[in-house]
Amino acid sequence: MLAIPMGVLPTIKLVGYVSYKTPWLHFRRNVNEYILYFMKSGEMHIQENGVQYILKKGDVFMLEPNLEHEGTAKHACDYYYIHLTHPAIAPTHPEDLHALARRVLLEESGGAVPVEPSICYLPKYVGLASSSRLQHFYHVLNEMVQLYHGRSYNRTLTAMRVSELFIEISREYLMTALQSNRQKNTKSLITLNALLDYIHLNYARKITGTDIEQSFGCNFDYMNRVFSQVTGHTITKYINQVRINHAKELLDATHLSIGEVGYQVGLEDPYYFSKVFKKYVGMSPSEYKGEREI
Repeated sequence: MLAIPMGVLPTIKLVGYVSYKTPWLHFRRNVNEYILYFMKSGEMHIQENGVQYILKKGDVFMLEPNLEHEGTAKHACDYYYIHLTHPAIAPTHPEDLHALARRVLLEESGGAVPVEPSICYLPKYVGLASSSRLQHFYHVLNEMVQLYHGRSYNRTLTAMRVSELFIEISREYLMTALQSNRQKNTKSLITLNALLDYIHLNYARKITGTDIEQSFGCNFDYMNRVFSQVTGHTITKYINQVRINHAKELLDATHLSIGEVGYQVGLEDPYYFSKVFKKYVGMSPSEYKGEREI
């Protein structure tokens, strides 16, 4: 897995798509840049630094700089490629992928190594063939190829789109890890992912069970049960956790009053806001703010 700081855009060297209709063998080379392959069809048999990989439809693979790679067998294949450099990509080997997924996707604290919000955790090799969003990824990559081959100022836009692609691949991978031992079907996983986005976009207003049912066309009790089984939180508890996390950010970075902070995170009653804040943080908002001002 690679840890990629999202505060720094990659430098895009080349973006494209290639289709080999007859069997083809990847050439041997050693380059000083990262190369992302996203397979569309066929197979690519390749080794990097002596490690063998067989890439098929929906597979995403990142070649690393200064490691020799070459093909090991001839096959027809279609794939997208992105060549890039980045000053701060680093390999990482989390001991507990499920715990990492919880900390990244659910914004939970804890763990031996704190998770930086600006870090994208991109798997070196992952198969997305079973993902319902595979066609979405192909659409994004097609647009990226066209964008890159446009006018020169499109290169910065391409770098932004590549960063966005990294985040989407990472989220898909971590979301699968989050529910891997829960035996939930693909439809439930998609709904859960969408619900997480919905909560983060709407936490600042009152969110009711009826709102969620109307937005997702599902029974709230069923969604709450699936959400709890996968995340370990009820929907209400998670919404409040998101609110309190943002409240802490506002208390850290602004001079807003306690009441104003509560209002901005969707907890309009100051007494209730203080009660919820203390439940999640272990101290009142005023005590938390006082500690930050010392």
